[in-house]
Amino acid sequence: MGWGGGVRASRARGGGVRASRARGGALAAGALALVLGGCTPAGPAGPGAGGHGPTYAALARRALVTLEREYYNAAGEWHMCVPVRCYTTNEDWGADSLTYTLYLHWLLTHDRRVAPIMNALTATAPASHAGGWSDVPMWDSIAAAREYQVTGNDAALGKAILAFRYVADTGRRLFARGACPIVFYQQPGGGFNKLKTLETGSNYIKAALLLYQLTRSPSYLAAAEDQYQAVRTEFLSPGVPLYTVYVFDNGSSCRQLPARYFGSVNGNMIWAGYYLAKATGRAAYLSEAIATAKAVAAHLGDATGVYADLQAENDVTEPLIEAMYDLAAYGHQAFARRWLLAAASAAAADVTAGSSYGRFFDGPPPRSPVTAWQANGGLALALVAGALDPRGRPTDPGFWARAPFVPDNLTMTSGPVRFTFTGRAVAIAGTIGEVCCESGHARVFIDGRLTFDQTGIWQNKSSSGVPLPGSVLFAWRWPAPGRHTIEISPGFPNGKEGTSFFHMTGYYVVR
Repeated sequence: MGWGGGVRASRARGGGVRASRARGGALAAGALALVLGGCTPAGPAGPGAGGHGPTYAALARRALVTLEREYYNAAGEWHMCVPVRCYTTNEDWGADSLTYTLYLHWLLTHDRRVAPIMNALTATAPASHAGGWSDVPMWDSIAAAREYQVTGNDAALGKAILAFRYVADTGRRLFARGACPIVFYQQPGGGFNKLKTLETGSNYIKAALLLYQLTRSPSYLAAAEDQYQAVRTEFLSPGVPLYTVYVFDNGSSCRQLPARYFGSVNGNMIWAGYYLAKATGRAAYLSEAIATAKAVAAHLGDATGVYADLQAENDVTEPLIEAMYDLAAYGHQAFARRWLLAAASAAAADVTAGSSYGRFFDGPPPRSPVTAWQANGGLALALVAGALDPRGRPTDPGFWARAPFVPDNLTMTSGPVRFTFTGRAVAIAGTIGEVCCESGHARVFIDGRLTFDQTGIWQNKSSSGVPLPGSVLFAWRWPAPGRHTIEISPGFPNGKEGTSFFHMTGYYVVR
C-alpha cells in the first residue's frame, strides 16, 4: 500500500474532517449530525460554579505561562523537569505530550503567538527513526502533524509522514510479526520481552487519521480503519469497553496483561472512534468512542468520580483530556463536560507553587520536581476548563492544604503492607525511581478491593531517569470522611513491569 498520495493541506481547525463517502457510504439524513456538530456548547455553569479561588480562565492563563516559560526552553525543545532541569528534548512521549498541550491551547484560542514556537519545534523534531522502537515515531508523527496544523510549514508535514512511514512501511517487517502480526511489537522483532503496546497502535491510528485530514489520501484512512479493528481484536478488554495497554506475543499466542488502562491509549481510541465516524459516516465508530469514554468516567476515577491516574509516570494524560474535550465541545456529550470540570475542580488543589500540576488530579501537588509526563494532563485540563467554563471556579482549591503529613516508613518485602486512617482523602508519598530500573509494580487494594484499573503503582519507572523524592505515588478521595485501609500488595512479575517493589515515606490525609 502506498502512503504518499497527494499532499494537499486542509488545515481544518480542530482536526475536524469532512464526511467521506468513499468508505462507508453517504450519511443517512440527520445521522450523526447533532453529535458530530462543530460548536462549543455554552451549557450551565460547571461544578466549580460558586466555588473559591481563581476562575478557570485564570488557571488556564497560568497553565499557559508554565507551559511556555517553564517547560519550553525557547529554542525548540522541552524541559522534562521543572523547576529542576533533568534534561531537554523534542522527541518521544514526554516532550510530545507538551507539544500536544500547546496545540490544544491553539485549538481553543487560535493564539498567533503559538506559531513561532511550533516552527521552532518543527526544526528540532527528529528527521529519522531508523532502528528505533515502534511507538516513538508514532508519538512524533502526531506532534509534527499538530505543528503543521498551526503553521502550515511543509517541513512539519514531511516529518509527520516520514515518522509514520517508518512503522507503516519500512518498519513493518520489524514490528508486524508474531502470533498476532496485525498489531505491532514495541521493539524490533519483539525484543527480549515480546511486548506489544497500544502506545504504538493507538497512536498509529491517530497519526494516520491526522495525515488523512491533511492530505486527503485515502490510504491513510484505510490504514487507520485497519489498525483500529486490529486494536479492538487484541487490546479491548473482555466485559468492559476499555483498552489494556500491553499484550505479550511469544510467537505462539498473544496474551493481554489485563486492566492496564492508560489514559493515553484510551484517550486515543476515543478520539479515533469520534474522527473515524466523521470521516466515514459510520455511527458504530462513534458509539464505540462514547462507550469507552463513559467507561473511563464510570470506572477510572476515585470514590468521588475524579479521574485517578495510577502508576508512576509511564503514561501521559493529554490525549484523554483532548478526546473528552472533543466529545464535550463538538460531540455535545454532557457527561464528558461534567467529567472534565469535576477533574479540573479537584486539580486546582494539585497546583505547585510554580503553577505546574502533579499527575493525580485528585491528589496534592508533588514536592519533587514535576516532570513533563506528570504535568501535561493537568496543564491540558486547566486549558480546556478555561474554555468550557471560563467564569467557573473550583470548589475547594485549598483541599490538600489542610492535609497533615503522617510519617510512615513502610517497605513491601515478602508480603503486603497496609495502613489505616480516618479521613476523606489520602495520598501516599515516596520516591519515583528509588531503585533502578523498570521494576517495582504493586497492586493497590482500597478497603479490601483491588482498584478497577490494575495499573497500581509502578514506583521505579522513572521516565526522567533520576530519582524523584517527595513524589505522590497514589491518591484517592471519598465523598465523606470515614475509616479506610489501604493495602499495597506485590504485583505479578512480567516482562514489562518486572518484579515487585514498594516503599513509602508517609501519607497525607484530609480529615
